[in-house]
Amino acid sequence: MFEVRRRLLAIELKNLKSFQVAADYMNLTKAAEHLGYTQPTITLQIQLLEKEIGHKLFHRIGKQTFLTPAGNLLKQYTDKLMTVVQEMEEGLKQLDLPHGSLVIAAPEFYCSHYLSFIISDFLKAYPQINLRLVSCNSHDTIKMIAARTADIGIIAGACDSKEIEAILLKKEDLLLTAASTLTPENDLSFIFKNFPFISYQHSCNFTELVNSCLSNMTYSPSSIIELGSEETIKQAVINKMGIALVSEDLMKSEINSGAVTVLERFPNQVETSVIYLKSRAHEPAINSFSDLLQGVWDIQS
Repeated sequence: MFEVRRRLLAIELKNLKSFQVAADYMNLTKAAEHLGYTQPTITLQIQLLEKEIGHKLFHRIGKQTFLTPAGNLLKQYTDKLMTVVQEMEEGLKQLDLPHGSLVIAAPEFYCSHYLSFIISDFLKAYPQINLRLVSCNSHDTIKMIAARTADIGIIAGACDSKEIEAILLKKEDLLLTAASTLTPENDLSFIFKNFPFISYQHSCNFTELVNSCLSNMTYSPSSIIELGSEETIKQAVINKMGIALVSEDLMKSEINSGAVTVLERFPNQVETSVIYLKSRAHEPAINSFSDLLQGVWDIQS
């Protein structure tokens, strides 16, 4: 009994595979062509297999080749074994492919102007991923990544968490903007005195950058309106609610069309980054989406 077990453990899978294909074709030449071997190699592998199990596997009667009783038995179990091996190989491959669910958190502007296009391409490449997009401000995106309620995020501004990897996608100038109809007859001092400054809520993670720009100006806003998202601030400026400091991309099309005027451009730049937990950097879905973002972000600008 021990000897039989020792022999079975010594059998190599490649020899079993060659036997299986040879038994399917009942022709060593065709089996060799199928496997990409030479016929002598197939013959040698089957001879080694016969030696290992102690039984002949094929016999010939005239020009016909048949399986011996041992060959028939081995073929039944080899078919089962190779099915399991194939399932195992496919399962291992899945570990290296993006699959499962992916939750992406990002501010509304990024969701509508960038991610809607990028996600479409991503799902074409990885249809086995179930994807969910969450719209929230940059500060809340960082909180969601830290809490693992989102897998990957896009933020404007800095991320100071040592547990989070932040990869720069782009740097943009900060612009002081207003609706063009406010500016022709009014100078900057008049605008600051008579129109509110539209700001991000204090939970926004680049509020300090905005405050730094304002501190370098001669004028101070007479009143401040805090809003929760970049898109809301954009619409408030367009609708003449007040003036705002925004990233260049946020207002690019409105500036180009003449609907919005740039009152001042600042040397300070706001960073756009993709973020995820450093401890999850090995996960295929996160890696694949991060790589795609880095490759196409500027193209989508």
